[in-house]
Amino acid sequence: MTPETANPIQTELRSPKTCWSPVVRRLTPYIPGEQPKLDHLVKLNTNENPYGPSPQVLDAIRAELSDALRLYPDPNAERLKQAIADYHGIAPAQVFVGNGSDEILAHVFQALFQHPAPLLFPDITYSFYPVYCGLYGIDFVTVPLAEDFTLRVADYRRPNGGIIFANPNAPTGRLLPLADLEWLLQHNLNSAVVVDEAYIDFGGETAIPLVDRYPNLLVTQTLSKSRSLAGLRVGLAVGHPELVEALERVKNSFNSYPLDRLAIAGAVAAFADRAHFEHTRQAVIASREQLSAALTELGFAVLPSAANFVFARHPRRDAAELAARLRERHIIVRHFRQARIDQFLRITVGAPVHNAALLAALGQILAEG
Repeated sequence: MTPETANPIQTELRSPKTCWSPVVRRLTPYIPGEQPKLDHLVKLNTNENPYGPSPQVLDAIRAELSDALRLYPDPNAERLKQAIADYHGIAPAQVFVGNGSDEILAHVFQALFQHPAPLLFPDITYSFYPVYCGLYGIDFVTVPLAEDFTLRVADYRRPNGGIIFANPNAPTGRLLPLADLEWLLQHNLNSAVVVDEAYIDFGGETAIPLVDRYPNLLVTQTLSKSRSLAGLRVGLAVGHPELVEALERVKNSFNSYPLDRLAIAGAVAAFADRAHFEHTRQAVIASREQLSAALTELGFAVLPSAANFVFARHPRRDAAELAARLRERHIIVRHFRQARIDQFLRITVGAPVHNAALLAALGQILAEG
């Protein structure tokens, strides 16, 4: 018997996709905001901060560029946890950190949401949530927002294996008041409630002070938006130490070193420079209000926003067409082809010069018909 006839399967040409596991075949991956390579681009599609990080952050990162990079970073990022704890007036044991809030959310879905009852989240929210459910085999139910895109907490008073929502919500920008969140917590004491506060610093009040009263509450945040560190990838979660322990158990079963030396040093410095944070935060808020007013003058309906973006539609112009015509002018905004919001554009608040370019282009487009 020759080798060819002894094992005929090895001689057949097979697609590498035959190696895929069943879960991979079922996945519908998250699609991140486009990062186009265009000259003279006005990029208003991924909610990046138009202002750079604190100079103290850059100095701290430069100071880490030494022979010490041959050594692993602190797997627990204790220095960063202490900085976050000091900033929020909590204990380091209540803090978890990771490689961006997306990684932290992935750990949350594994650690807190794999239960027989379904996970609940809004029908219009951060589109990574259903992706994580598909990845980890989590049953979920989407709860419709009200007609004005506000979250109705009474709709979450039902059996569930957990609740998660973004506040302010994405992509709508609408804010849930803390009093409403507290009602929701009081009526869901036996499951984890996770509040994704990626945009909270642009107009909301963080739920972190509630974690001591509600041990089932976990609050996640990111340094990508209000601290201008999207390129550094640092996220955090705050909650009861036993919730944090669950995340640590998942993290240390996946990657014990999610944050490198540069990220830890830069993030610590970002929390130390409160003046830079406050100055740039207020600049974005002021620009958002000016942009909303100007869009309204152009005939757009603009939702109230507590984030660093606005969500707007024009009653007589197709959103996809507007996005395409803006792109022809090298101005990129985000358009979602999703029920209920397919006529809206999500527009990142840029620096004044970027907002002016957007408004001028929209004025031209609308005038051209």
